Amino acid sequence: MTPEEIYTALLEHYGKPRWWSEDPYTVMFQSVLVQNTAWTNVEKTTEAIGSRLSPGYISALSDEELGEAIRSCGFFRAKAKTIRALTAWFGKYGFRTENAGNIPAPELRNELLSLKGIGEETADVILVYAFRRPSFIIDAYTHRFISRLGIRCGTDEELRLFFENGLGKDAELYGYFHWLILEHGKAHCRKTPLCQGCPFIEACRNWLESSRRPEA
Repeated sequence: MTPEEIYTALLEHYGKPRWWSEDPYTVMFQSVLVQNTAWTNVEKTTEAIGSRLSPGYISALSDEELGEAIRSCGFFRAKAKTIRALTAWFGKYGFRTENAGNIPAPELRNELLSLKGIGEETADVILVYAFRRPSFIIDAYTHRFISRLGIRCGTDEELRLFFENGLGKDAELYGYFHWLILEHGKAHCRKTPLCQGCPFIEACRNWLESSRRPEA
């Protein structure tokens, strides 16, 4: 299947997904919190902070206060340091994404990757959902899903090129595509897959191999 065919099938099955957030700083804040924790914990933490969530509010908190505010998301001390570094970095652009408009996406990505606690997946989430820059987001869900479709892309870079070469440079499309893959990963393409009702069952290598196994 091509990236376009995969996207169309996901869209037809799940419908158009929501955008992460229209507020760039919320995207940045949550992209750190969600590392190694459930999304429900991120939502609860964000809801507890509410309308106060902003670079100014977070910067004004003490280390202890910030850690306590995000404790439920785990690794709160390390995440607090990353959030502080990310907030300071965003401050270089006056906390406005448009001020980075002349900075090439690869340069922005490298700046993000230079911050401790920001890996490739988080950097790409920020580029796509906060800055609307095209850099396809690769995570464990994506690798598992594409592998089960029998598409050979061993590394993150190979998988990124598979999508970007097949779709062109489109940040909005990348954002919606990533969210659809997450939805599919939770609904069907889990570590132990739930194949009933899966829209990719006829193309899934995992399903085809399991259906050929003789019964004990």
